[in-house]
Amino acid sequence: MVEECRLLFDGFVLHFDSSDRWQWEPDIHDGYTVSGVYQLLTNQDNGSSDVLGDLVWHKQVPLKVSILAWRLLQDRLPTETNLVRRGILHQDAAKCVAGCDHDETASHLFLHCVEFCSLWQYITQWLGVAGAVPSNLNDQLIQFIHCTSHSKKWKSFLQLIWLLCVWLVWNERNQRLFNNTQTPIIQLLEKVKFHSYWWLKANNATFVYGSQSRWSDPMLCLGID
Repeated sequence: MVEECRLLFDGFVLHFDSSDRWQWEPDIHDGYTVSGVYQLLTNQDNGSSDVLGDLVWHKQVPLKVSILAWRLLQDRLPTETNLVRRGILHQDAAKCVAGCDHDETASHLFLHCVEFCSLWQYITQWLGVAGAVPSNLNDQLIQFIHCTSHSKKWKSFLQLIWLLCVWLVWNERNQRLFNNTQTPIIQLLEKVKFHSYWWLKANNATFVYGSQSRWSDPMLCLGID
Protein backbone atom coordinates (compact mmCIF):
# COMPACT_ATOMS: atom_id res chain seq x y z
CA MET A 1 0.00 0.00 0.00
CA VAL A 2 2.79 2.42 0.92
CA GLU A 3 4.62 1.59 -2.30
CA GLU A 4 1.46 2.20 -4.35
CA CYS A 5 1.01 5.61 -2.71
CA ARG A 6 4.65 6.47 -3.41
CA LEU A 7 4.23 5.60 -7.09
CA LEU A 8 1.21 7.89 -7.33
CA PHE A 9 3.40 10.86 -6.39
CA ASP A 10 6.28 10.01 -8.71
CA GLY A 11 6.80 12.83 -11.17
CA PHE A 12 5.32 15.53 -8.94
CA VAL A 13 7.51 18.56 -8.33
CA LEU A 14 6.87 21.05 -5.53
CA HIS A 15 7.38 24.74 -6.31
CA PHE A 16 7.94 26.69 -3.12
CA ASP A 17 7.66 30.07 -4.88
CA SER A 18 4.03 29.60 -6.09
CA SER A 19 0.68 29.04 -4.37
CA ASP A 20 -1.23 25.79 -4.58
CA ARG A 21 -4.33 25.75 -6.78
CA TRP A 22 -6.77 23.26 -8.22
CA GLN A 23 -6.61 22.68 -11.96
CA TRP A 24 -8.77 20.53 -14.23
CA GLU A 25 -6.30 19.37 -16.87
CA PRO A 26 -8.81 18.66 -19.69
CA ASP A 27 -9.97 22.30 -19.52
CA ILE A 28 -7.59 24.61 -17.67
CA HIS A 29 -9.57 27.73 -18.62
CA ASP A 30 -13.17 26.89 -17.63
CA GLY A 31 -12.27 24.26 -15.06
CA TYR A 32 -14.29 21.22 -14.01
CA THR A 33 -17.93 20.93 -15.10
CA VAL A 34 -20.26 17.94 -15.18
CA SER A 35 -21.05 18.53 -18.85
CA GLY A 36 -17.33 18.78 -19.56
CA VAL A 37 -16.73 15.40 -17.96
CA TYR A 38 -19.57 13.96 -20.03
CA GLN A 39 -17.96 15.23 -23.22
CA LEU A 40 -14.62 13.81 -22.11
CA LEU A 41 -16.11 10.37 -21.44
CA THR A 42 -17.98 10.24 -24.73
CA ASN A 43 -15.60 12.01 -27.12
CA GLN A 44 -14.70 8.74 -28.80
CA ASP A 45 -18.29 7.70 -29.42
CA ASN A 46 -20.07 8.17 -32.72
CA GLY A 47 -21.60 11.44 -33.86
CA SER A 48 -24.96 10.75 -32.24
CA SER A 49 -23.31 10.88 -28.81
CA ASP A 50 -22.46 14.54 -29.33
CA VAL A 51 -26.12 15.23 -30.08
CA LEU A 52 -27.25 13.28 -27.02
CA GLY A 53 -24.72 15.13 -24.88
CA ASP A 54 -26.39 18.41 -25.75
CA LEU A 55 -29.86 17.02 -25.10
CA VAL A 56 -29.19 15.60 -21.63
CA TRP A 57 -28.19 18.94 -20.10
CA HIS A 58 -30.97 21.51 -19.78
CA LYS A 59 -30.73 24.78 -17.84
CA GLN A 60 -34.29 24.47 -16.50
CA VAL A 61 -33.86 20.87 -15.31
CA PRO A 62 -32.27 19.99 -11.94
CA LEU A 63 -28.74 18.66 -12.33
CA LYS A 64 -29.56 15.37 -10.59
CA VAL A 65 -32.17 14.66 -13.28
CA SER A 66 -29.69 15.25 -16.11
CA ILE A 67 -27.11 13.03 -14.40
CA LEU A 68 -29.64 10.23 -14.08
CA ALA A 69 -30.56 10.61 -17.77
CA TRP A 70 -26.88 10.49 -18.75
CA ARG A 71 -26.41 7.30 -16.73
CA LEU A 72 -29.50 5.84 -18.38
CA LEU A 73 -28.26 6.53 -21.91
CA GLN A 74 -24.92 4.95 -20.97
CA ASP A 75 -26.80 1.92 -19.50
CA ARG A 76 -25.24 2.59 -16.10
CA LEU A 77 -28.35 2.63 -13.95
CA PRO A 78 -28.63 -0.23 -11.41
CA THR A 79 -31.36 -2.06 -13.31
CA GLU A 80 -31.95 -5.67 -12.34
CA THR A 81 -30.12 -7.03 -15.38
CA ASN A 82 -27.13 -4.77 -14.72
CA LEU A 83 -27.02 -5.98 -11.11
CA VAL A 84 -27.15 -9.58 -12.35
CA ARG A 85 -24.30 -8.84 -14.74
CA ARG A 86 -22.22 -7.51 -11.83
CA GLY A 87 -22.92 -10.60 -9.75
CA ILE A 88 -24.99 -8.69 -7.17
CA LEU A 89 -28.30 -10.43 -7.94
CA HIS A 90 -29.17 -13.91 -9.12
CA GLN A 91 -30.63 -14.25 -12.62
CA ASP A 92 -34.01 -15.19 -11.15
CA ALA A 93 -34.25 -11.73 -9.56
CA ALA A 94 -33.94 -9.82 -12.83
CA LYS A 95 -37.66 -9.51 -13.55
CA CYS A 96 -39.34 -6.14 -14.11
CA VAL A 97 -40.91 -4.63 -11.01
CA ALA A 98 -44.17 -4.07 -12.91
CA GLY A 99 -44.80 -7.83 -12.89
CA CYS A 100 -44.79 -8.21 -16.67
CA ASP A 101 -42.44 -11.23 -16.47
CA HIS A 102 -39.72 -9.62 -18.61
CA ASP A 103 -36.15 -8.99 -17.56
CA GLU A 104 -35.64 -5.43 -16.35
CA THR A 105 -33.29 -3.89 -18.89
CA ALA A 106 -33.20 -0.11 -19.29
CA SER A 107 -34.90 -0.23 -22.68
CA HIS A 108 -37.62 -2.54 -21.37
CA LEU A 109 -38.34 -0.47 -18.26
CA PHE A 110 -38.51 2.90 -20.01
CA LEU A 111 -39.82 1.93 -23.45
CA HIS A 112 -41.39 -1.49 -23.71
CA CYS A 113 -42.89 -2.39 -20.34
CA VAL A 114 -46.66 -2.47 -20.81
CA GLU A 115 -47.11 -0.63 -17.51
CA PHE A 116 -44.56 2.18 -17.82
CA CYS A 117 -44.64 2.74 -21.59
CA SER A 118 -48.26 3.86 -21.24
CA LEU A 119 -46.90 7.08 -19.69
CA TRP A 120 -45.44 8.01 -23.09
CA GLN A 121 -48.87 7.43 -24.66
CA TYR A 122 -50.50 9.78 -22.16
CA ILE A 123 -47.75 12.36 -22.74
CA THR A 124 -48.10 12.35 -26.53
CA GLN A 125 -51.88 12.67 -26.24
CA TRP A 126 -51.51 15.62 -23.88
CA LEU A 127 -49.00 17.38 -26.14
CA GLY A 128 -50.72 16.48 -29.40
CA VAL A 129 -47.66 14.81 -30.94
CA ALA A 130 -47.20 11.36 -32.44
CA GLY A 131 -44.45 8.95 -33.40
CA ALA A 132 -43.39 5.33 -33.36
CA VAL A 133 -41.53 3.92 -30.36
CA PRO A 134 -37.93 3.11 -31.34
CA SER A 135 -36.17 0.05 -29.98
CA ASN A 136 -33.54 1.98 -28.00
CA LEU A 137 -33.52 5.01 -25.73
CA ASN A 138 -31.02 7.07 -27.69
CA ASP A 139 -33.24 7.05 -30.78
CA GLN A 140 -36.35 7.61 -28.69
CA LEU A 141 -34.88 10.74 -27.07
CA ILE A 142 -33.94 12.28 -30.42
CA GLN A 143 -37.26 11.34 -32.05
CA PHE A 144 -39.32 12.65 -29.15
CA ILE A 145 -37.65 16.06 -29.15
CA HIS A 146 -37.77 16.42 -32.93
CA CYS A 147 -41.22 14.95 -33.48
CA THR A 148 -42.60 18.36 -34.51
CA SER A 149 -41.44 21.17 -36.74
CA HIS A 150 -42.09 23.83 -34.10
CA SER A 151 -39.62 26.38 -32.73
CA LYS A 152 -36.55 25.86 -30.54
CA LYS A 153 -38.68 26.82 -27.53
CA TRP A 154 -41.05 23.93 -28.21
CA LYS A 155 -38.17 21.48 -28.72
CA SER A 156 -36.60 22.69 -25.48
CA PHE A 157 -39.91 22.02 -23.74
CA LEU A 158 -40.07 18.49 -25.20
CA GLN A 159 -36.51 17.92 -24.02
CA LEU A 160 -37.53 18.97 -20.50
CA ILE A 161 -40.57 16.67 -20.61
CA TRP A 162 -38.45 13.68 -21.70
CA LEU A 163 -35.97 14.21 -18.88
CA LEU A 164 -38.80 14.59 -16.38
CA CYS A 165 -40.52 11.40 -17.56
CA VAL A 166 -37.30 9.44 -17.19
CA TRP A 167 -36.86 10.82 -13.67
CA LEU A 168 -40.42 9.98 -12.62
CA VAL A 169 -40.36 6.47 -14.08
CA TRP A 170 -37.14 5.63 -12.26
CA ASN A 171 -38.49 7.03 -8.98
CA GLU A 172 -41.72 5.08 -9.40
CA ARG A 173 -39.73 1.93 -10.11
CA ASN A 174 -37.77 2.44 -6.87
CA GLN A 175 -40.92 3.12 -4.87
CA ARG A 176 -42.45 -0.14 -6.06
CA LEU A 177 -39.27 -2.11 -5.51
CA PHE A 178 -38.14 -0.79 -2.12
CA ASN A 179 -41.28 0.65 -0.49
CA ASN A 180 -43.97 -1.58 -2.00
CA THR A 181 -46.03 1.48 -2.95
CA GLN A 182 -47.55 2.08 -6.37
CA THR A 183 -48.71 5.23 -8.16
CA PRO A 184 -51.14 4.79 -11.07
CA ILE A 185 -49.57 5.81 -14.36
CA ILE A 186 -52.27 8.40 -15.00
CA GLN A 187 -51.11 10.13 -11.80
CA LEU A 188 -47.55 10.14 -13.12
CA LEU A 189 -48.90 12.21 -16.01
CA GLU A 190 -50.23 14.73 -13.49
CA LYS A 191 -46.78 14.81 -11.87
CA VAL A 192 -45.25 15.54 -15.26
CA LYS A 193 -47.60 18.49 -15.69
CA PHE A 194 -47.03 19.77 -12.16
CA HIS A 195 -43.24 19.51 -12.08
CA SER A 196 -42.73 20.84 -15.61
CA TYR A 197 -44.87 23.85 -14.73
CA TRP A 198 -42.82 24.66 -11.64
CA TRP A 199 -39.49 24.04 -13.35
CA LEU A 200 -40.44 26.52 -16.06
CA LYS A 201 -41.88 29.02 -13.61
CA ALA A 202 -38.80 28.86 -11.36
CA ASN A 203 -36.59 29.92 -14.28
CA ASN A 204 -38.91 32.52 -15.80
CA ALA A 205 -40.08 35.40 -13.64
CA THR A 206 -42.52 36.56 -16.36
CA PHE A 207 -44.28 33.21 -16.58
CA VAL A 208 -47.78 34.35 -15.56
CA TYR A 209 -50.00 31.43 -16.56
CA GLY A 210 -51.50 29.27 -13.83
CA SER A 211 -50.94 25.54 -13.76
CA GLN A 212 -54.48 24.73 -14.90
CA SER A 213 -54.08 26.89 -18.03
CA ARG A 214 -50.76 25.31 -18.92
CA TRP A 215 -52.09 21.81 -18.43
CA SER A 216 -54.87 22.43 -20.91
CA ASP A 217 -52.75 24.22 -23.53
CA PRO A 218 -48.97 24.01 -22.99
CA MET A 219 -48.21 25.55 -26.40
CA LEU A 220 -50.23 28.67 -25.53
CA CYS A 221 -48.35 29.13 -22.27
CA LEU A 222 -45.04 28.76 -24.08
CA GLY A 223 -46.07 31.51 -26.48
CA ILE A 224 -46.26 29.15 -29.46
CA ASP A 225 -49.07 29.57 -31.97
